[in-house]
Amino acid sequence: MIYGAMKFSIGGSLKLAFRPWVEGLENIPAEGPAILASNHLSFSDSFFLPAVLDRKVTFIAKAEYFTSPGVKGKLTAAFFKGVGQLPVDRSGARGAGEAAIKSGIEVIERGELFGIYPEGTRSPDGRLYRGKPGGLARVALATGAPVIPVAMIDTEKIQPPGKVIPKLMRPGIRIGKPLDFSRYQGMDGDRFILRSVTDEVMYEIMKLSGQEYVDIYATAAKRQIADAEKAARDAAKEAAKEAAQAEKAQKAAEAGQQEQ
Repeated sequence: MIYGAMKFSIGGSLKLAFRPWVEGLENIPAEGPAILASNHLSFSDSFFLPAVLDRKVTFIAKAEYFTSPGVKGKLTAAFFKGVGQLPVDRSGARGAGEAAIKSGIEVIERGELFGIYPEGTRSPDGRLYRGKPGGLARVALATGAPVIPVAMIDTEKIQPPGKVIPKLMRPGIRIGKPLDFSRYQGMDGDRFILRSVTDEVMYEIMKLSGQEYVDIYATAAKRQIADAEKAARDAAKEAAKEAAQAEKAQKAAEAGQQEQ
């Protein structure tokens, strides 16, 4: 009931304001379980995709969204629950990975749609990054559910990092044909099989999205970007320091000449 109300209000507003276009909607089964594996460009991806589907789709979200204190925390938790997000506790020996797999299997066993971002985090620059072989492949092989590749288009342009007011423009969603990995069922303990399944899904997402593919994890790319930005800031500070010292030395030299 809550999901339906949230979908009607938030989903209806998103569709009316942004008018997202959709291709391949017929590839979503009318009933039965399926895994929706999508690229991840924006926080809004988890709202635009459910908005255009008739069926409920459940994504996972970090547990902090559900446990923050105060009125704002309660409202945030109610919002995420209302739009079908599941909390994942990232503590413990293996953290979010095992929690995500368990949550995904439970959703699939209820005959529902489970949404997952194989990259594990949002793309830092709009490119498509290497998929993590744990969650997606293990849920698929443990349940036998079909994997449906999904490409979100231009959602990162609506509200780039640091922008408060979203830009009104039409994002797109391309939904590919279901992928069957039943030939690998029971082999979810083989890391080479997990990698093969993940890479096949990422290849289909790449074809749908048209993104440039980068064969490293997005988390590693974010670290590289952060390190480069820090190095640039440090270099700028050092250059400013040297300029200040040079200016001070020049003033001292000029003062000495005047005294002479």
